[in-house]
Amino acid sequence: MEADSAERVGALYAELLARRAELPEVAEIVPAARTVLLDGIADRAALARVLAGWSVPARPPAVGPLVEVPTVYDGPDLAEVAQLWGVPVAEAVRIHSSAEYRVAFCGFAPGFGYLTGLPARYEVPRRATPRSSVPTGSVALAGPYTGVYPRSSPGGWQLIGRTELPLWEAGREPTALLAPGVRVRFVAVDSGSGPGGSGHTGSGHVDSGHAGSGPGGSGQSGG
Repeated sequence: MEADSAERVGALYAELLARRAELPEVAEIVPAARTVLLDGIADRAALARVLAGWSVPARPPAVGPLVEVPTVYDGPDLAEVAQLWGVPVAEAVRIHSSAEYRVAFCGFAPGFGYLTGLPARYEVPRRATPRSSVPTGSVALAGPYTGVYPRSSPGGWQLIGRTELPLWEAGREPTALLAPGVRVRFVAVDSGSGPGGSGHTGSGHVDSGHAGSGPGGSGQSGG
């Protein structure tokens, strides 16, 4: 299902979750940048009949749980990002770490969330030449999004910091810390500080609320 803005995607996703009991069997409901995927549909014709009668109102995003990401702001592109923003490096760190983000959707790699929350004036372009390898835990910016690389991979996003917080662990519940609707704050820490401020792991703060292209490419949502 297509939508013309991220806000409409959020509203459609929230409506589908809230009224899921009215739908024929659907295995998964997955938001993306401008679409919401309904996967594993048992009866497409029945689904189309149900959705034809729906009106999707604008609504604020659901308040999800809060994950705090301890971040060392020493990325190789931090000074360039500060220059693009027209502020000193210390102010760029303050701007990024003072915002509250929300996972708009996930993709590219297990555990990678596309986070919105910075004002539009702080959008930055991708790097003209992507890196062949971005380290695990890199905190990065591209367009309207902030992201954290859950594993090493090629990438063209602007790297402003790093975290030791594991975003994806097969033996953990939940396996992925970031899921659509989860709120995120980046907490500035000194180099050597561990992920003591992390959320969802038992060692940090979790505030429970109510319930393509890859990052090496040049598509709308890649890194």
